[in-house]
Parts: sequence; C-alpha cells; structure tokens
Amino acid sequence: MDRVTLVTRVAAAIEEVSPDGWNALDLRGRPFLRHEFLRAAERSGSVVPETGWTPAHVVAERDGTLVGAVPLYVKSHSWGEFVFDFAWARAYEQHGLAYYPKLVAACPFTPATGPRLLVRPGEDTAAVRVALLDTAERLMRDMNASSLHALFVEDDEREFLCARGFAARLDCQFHWQNLGFAAFDDFLGTFTAEKRKKARRERRRVAESGIRFRELHGGDLDADPVLLETVYALHARTFAERGNPPYFTLEFFRDLAAALPDVLMVKLALLGQEPVACAVFLRGRDTLYGRYWGAAGDFHSLHFETCYYQGIDYCIREGLARFEPGTQGEHKIARGFAPTAVWSMHRIAHPAFAAAVGDYLARERTHVSGYIEAAKRHVPFRRAEPAATLDVHVGNHLDQ
Repeated sequence: MDRVTLVTRVAAAIEEVSPDGWNALDLRGRPFLRHEFLRAAERSGSVVPETGWTPAHVVAERDGTLVGAVPLYVKSHSWGEFVFDFAWARAYEQHGLAYYPKLVAACPFTPATGPRLLVRPGEDTAAVRVALLDTAERLMRDMNASSLHALFVEDDEREFLCARGFAARLDCQFHWQNLGFAAFDDFLGTFTAEKRKKARRERRRVAESGIRFRELHGGDLDADPVLLETVYALHARTFAERGNPPYFTLEFFRDLAAALPDVLMVKLALLGQEPVACAVFLRGRDTLYGRYWGAAGDFHSLHFETCYYQGIDYCIREGLARFEPGTQGEHKIARGFAPTAVWSMHRIAHPAFAAAVGDYLARERTHVSGYIEAAKRHVPFRRAEPAATLDVHVGNHLDQ
C-alpha cells in the first residue's frame, strides 16, 4: 500500500465515523468494538467529557474509504479502565507534574482483550497501524498528555507496540474454555470427584431454594421497557453497595438492546414470579463476556450459579468457544476457569518516568507470571498438578 494515500484524522465522536465503515474493520468478533456499542456509550451520556471520557477516535482513510481506526479517549482520571495506574498518577503529583490528561485506547468500562489498532481486512496491516499510531502519538504531544495506553491488547498488537517502545504490563484473568462439551455434566466430568461434588452441591442449593432462570436477549428487553428497568435496577444495587453509580446509564442499555439485540443477553433469577438477581452478558462471535451482576438479597450460591454456571451452560448449548467472566476473582478457579495472561501497553512521555515505570513493570511481570503458574496448580480438573500453597493474590500486584 502507498502510505502517501492514507489520510488520518481525529473524530470527536463515534457518530463522525461511518457505522458500516467502522464495522467493516477487523473487530475479531468483539461486540464491544462495534460502532453500535460505542455509539450507545457516547449518546447515553456514559462516555462523555463529564464522566472523564472524551472521545478522540483516530481514523485512517484512503480514497474516502475507512481502512483503520483506534477507539481512543482523553481521560481526566483512571476509573473504569481496570488497569490500575493510580500510583503513577500520585508519583507525578508528588513531583509537581500533571498525569492527566492521558490518552487511552480501550473499550470503556470493558476489561476484555481485543484489537485496538483496527484495520480493514485486505489492507496492509503494518502500514495502517503505523499511520494510526503516529497520529495518536502526535495527539499526545500536541495536547501535552502524560501518556498513551492501549488496554487489553491482542498478542500481535503487543509485539507491534513493544517494537514501538511501549512497555508491557501483564495481568491475570480467569477464562473458561469449551473443549467440545455436549452437556454441563461433560464439563463437570473433567473435575476431581471432590470439586465435582462441590459444584453440584452449589447448583442444587439454588434449585432447592425454588429459584429458576429466565434467559433474555436484547429483543426481549427492547420489547419490554419495564423488564429492562428491573434488570438495570438489580445490577445498579451492586454499584450502590460499593458507593458508586453504575458505569453505564439505563439509556445505554436501551440503545444496546435495540441496536444489537443478539449481543445483549441476561440471565434473570426468579423466586416465584419475583426477580431476585441477574447477570448481564455480551455475546461475541465465539466468546461470551460476563459483565454485571446484581441481587435483591443474599441467596446461598446464587452468584456462582447466575454468573458462572449459567454462562457455562449457555456456552455449551450455543457452541461458544470461550467464556470471559470479568476481572480478578480467585474463586472462579474452583468453578472451572483457568488463569489466563492479559496484556496492556504503555508509553510514558516523560523520559525519567518512562524508565521508572518500565523497571516497575518488568518486576511486576515476574511476580504475575509466578502467580499465574501457582494458580494453574489449583484448577479443579483431574489432570491438574497437585495443588501448592497459593500465597500471592491478583489484587496485591495491582497498583503497588
């Protein structure tokens, strides 16, 4: 490709970019990268300057055709990213420097791996990536931002960004893999007898309490606004218990249900006719993403059943290859989720801070790698190695 023909610009809103053009980029089946998702986030007031997220999407065009893009945001804080750099911000402040604004290439409030340097299939990937990144780095310099971050990147992007001088940050999540199971009992058959008995007991307790589940999709929620409001209220309780408002507004879910009815999926727990809990999921091409949970009360094992077992059951029935239930949570290991490495990339503009952060991340990677190997010895599967003492925790290595 002749790079001279590439024209890049910064879009102040996703609506400035063609929906068909954006969705024709290689999103790798990630639903949270779709134009409809990002548009709902912005139009609903969830992702706007007032909430600390100012859209600054970088797009590359050739002869009027969109050939690449970066979902990019100017951030005035670090909340909602799930890659914690608060200590870096404090260090800047202690030295009389401003850490904000910073630039973040990410899907807002969504800690799931996916491409960040989006390229149209058939284009010269390397050339488009270079053009996109050059523009993002120029924006960082022009606005005197402290840094440029790409969160939860794919492995090929990690290699590209490393070559461009970004520092890599390793973290751990817990993901489920479908090994061609025909039924949930086939999955449990891979457990040791003790772990299998525990999982069945958890499911039985929920069933014996009289709770049953209703599966809802975006079309169901779009057709019944009251039902959507019920789901939203349940999930909002979890945020309220932590003293925070929900990341996304009710209007976001309304837009999402209408625009992507096959992407949004909810498991609603009912006691009699009364909704008592819910788990909100997004469905990708081959992966289910667990996003939010809420309950009206304390029910034994209901969280495990609603958020994990119901999701696994769905993946088996639908033939999905993976289930990513969200960040952290060592309790997921006993339910069949394996520790999985996830990566984010960071360019710090200040040379001295860049060196310090790079050194810190190198030491942190060693610690997290050790944690992942230790956690692997605690999976419930029959062929797992004997469990060793797990004396480190995911939460401990974040933002130290």
